[in-house]
Amino acid sequence: MELTALHLTDYRSYPRLELALKPGVTVFVGPNGQGKTNIVEAVWYLATLSSHRVPHDAALVARGQQTAIVRASFLRAGRPLQVDLQITPGRSNTARVQGAALSRLRDLLGEVRAVLFAPEDLSLVKGDPDGRRRFLDELLFEIAPRFASVKADYDRVLKQRSHLLKQMRSMKRGGSGRSVGGLDPAETAASTLEVWDTQLAGLGAELTRARIHLVNRLRPHLGYSYLRVATDEGAEAALDLSPEDRGTVDSPADIGYRGAVVDALGAPDGTLPSTLELRDALLAIIAERREDEIDRGVSLVGPHRDDLEIRLNDFPAKGYASHGESWSLALALRLASYDLLRLEEGDLGDGEPILMLDDVFSELDAHRRERLGRIITGARQVLITTANDSDIPDSLEGEIQVVDVTRGSAVVREGGFRRGIADTGSAAW
Repeated sequence: MELTALHLTDYRSYPRLELALKPGVTVFVGPNGQGKTNIVEAVWYLATLSSHRVPHDAALVARGQQTAIVRASFLRAGRPLQVDLQITPGRSNTARVQGAALSRLRDLLGEVRAVLFAPEDLSLVKGDPDGRRRFLDELLFEIAPRFASVKADYDRVLKQRSHLLKQMRSMKRGGSGRSVGGLDPAETAASTLEVWDTQLAGLGAELTRARIHLVNRLRPHLGYSYLRVATDEGAEAALDLSPEDRGTVDSPADIGYRGAVVDALGAPDGTLPSTLELRDALLAIIAERREDEIDRGVSLVGPHRDDLEIRLNDFPAKGYASHGESWSLALALRLASYDLLRLEEGDLGDGEPILMLDDVFSELDAHRRERLGRIITGARQVLITTANDSDIPDSLEGEIQVVDVTRGSAVVREGGFRRGIADTGSAAW
């Protein structure tokens, strides 16, 4: 997939931006705070309907404005694709594909394929489980957009069920409950809870199975990508292995899906339980923990509590991996995502995703920087943000398009990239 043009209106620091792009490597360069990340964030939003920096849309709209517009032109499988998105905080965002309005915003998922690596990704290794769940779901929705609807339905049921559990906790502690049709309030609540249990288990099993399947497909790419990032030999183009061969590589890095249901089934990594097995196991655990859930007024079991376990040398990476190893693991997760989309999903005619590196080279040591440069050389399209040309590795070969970014402006530089010229972040390279 290739981004050919990007138009922004009142998006963050850009009152208006019109930018044409080419395949290959494009570097957005300029001092910090000028809006480089805003450009790749806009593309990422089209792919995932979320920002990698902020949880709410209000920050995406320029100060004093009510709406931001992101308009992008792509080539996908050799065919033009036009996507328009209107972001209006406090109201429903709207989108058009090929000029036709989408009835639901989440129908946009799957149209734009991209992989973004940013400094925030260090939290994938060191942070809380919610970030790792979000990582899995974003990738899942790019591959199989229908699961966005499953996740939305699950979240709706979870919210209703949790609200009911809080009511039942209040009743248990002596709170008043109103009679409904002469029925005891506690009995009515218990009967309603069983309905929510059934729905939660059905949707939860479907989402859990999709995540397990995704992790199983991601594992060989993750182990191989870690070796490519962590060792000089692994990054050599001659050692680029096919998906079939990557599972045989002996790597210290591994991942597995963890949760109460998976643990109860005793399913080892690499296996895929049926949806029925997962649903029945989830219902059984819910029944076992019902009193505990009522006492705490919260749903304690389901995919909203699961985690992606990242391991290094058979130890949990969180708390065990060094800072450099954590960076390598985080980068390997994104490269594994890129390879999964490029190698295993390419047969669908989608082509490889757009690869975006947001201020990454400055965070990596010289060795990892050079390895990453060798790995991404030859990718169809790479978008890179950086404040200094000295952060661009020598191993990144080929023609490099440079875009000078100052606040509210992004201009393609004539002559492109030239090595060997000192730079402070805004002068010619």
